[in-house]
Amino acid sequence: MAKWTPRHEAPEPLEGPVVATITGGTIIWFVLFLVQIPFYSWFADRDLMWWVWTCLAGGGLGLIGIWYVRRRDAALKRAAADAQDEAPREDA
Repeated sequence: MAKWTPRHEAPEPLEGPVVATITGGTIIWFVLFLVQIPFYSWFADRDLMWWVWTCLAGGGLGLIGIWYVRRRDAALKRAAADAQDEAPREDA
């Protein structure tokens, strides 16, 4: 059996509006949680409380995600600025 080797390099990861995407998802999780609160007893009667708590956990993890991607975005911008500052010095 031959070992699988890639025929070409993997493409660079796509960069997009990561902070906006994570923020939007977090808002959706919290809205879903708030929409389910009035029906708390309905979920409890049918043993579906995990639906409510899943939405709250999604919102909480989304807050951690927002913190993470904002720091990542800032670090990428700092690295790009540092690389741009060092480029002219190397040419001189």
